[in-house]
Amino acid sequence: MKLGAQLYTLRDFTQTEADLADSLKKIADIGYTEVQISAIGPIAPEKVKELCDENSLKIVLTHTNPERIMNDTDAVIKEHKIMGCDYIGIGSMPGKYKSEAWYDHFRKDYIEAAKKIAASGKLLMYHNHNFEFGKIDGKRIIERILDDFKSDELGITLDTYWLQAAGGDCLEWIEILKDRLPCVHLKDMEMYNGQAIMAPVLEGNMNFKSILGALDNNGVTKHILVEQDTCRESPFICLKKSYDNVAKLGYK
Repeated sequence: MKLGAQLYTLRDFTQTEADLADSLKKIADIGYTEVQISAIGPIAPEKVKELCDENSLKIVLTHTNPERIMNDTDAVIKEHKIMGCDYIGIGSMPGKYKSEAWYDHFRKDYIEAAKKIAASGKLLMYHNHNFEFGKIDGKRIIERILDDFKSDELGITLDTYWLQAAGGDCLEWIEILKDRLPCVHLKDMEMYNGQAIMAPVLEGNMNFKSILGALDNNGVTKHILVEQDTCRESPFICLKKSYDNVAKLGYK
């Protein structure tokens, strides 16, 4: 498994070409060799690829506007080919699908895009938060998603923090999702002033030695991507702490 950085962590520092270039250099200097493109400014895919190449960073995953995935699928596929990226990600289910009245439309709206993406040699990826572990009509949303899309139509970008926040067991869900996990978000949880917050990996309370071991053993996970939505110090410092901690366990 290769250790990468999710650029959402640095979203305040990636809105212009100049800022993105500086941020990518800092990521490469830390030691990362892979990135996920997410929440950057309006920068052409050709330029994004050029800047990543300059820093020897491989683009392995994106979070792409769900409306574009559904309605502009061919262009999205073309952009990912330009970037050399195999995984096209939905960062979250659009709000209208989260209700019993409208959930069934999620498959109807995205199945053709998922099939077209698969036919292009790429894979649509769904990133979980905690709400997917709530139930609609007696069944967890995540379970409905798994029923609605085959593993070669939809992968799951498992987010360890949000699974923990939902009360789920990471080791159990790594087993359940094992054939859908080419990419995983590593995100730790700690207690601060009585509240559960995000922390650099291996500096919180989650059992990451076992989590990483389970991912390593499943034979499917290729990319483990550090993400920290909120940071108590510079996000660059947080990304470095996570890299150093995970690298000590042999993952780089």
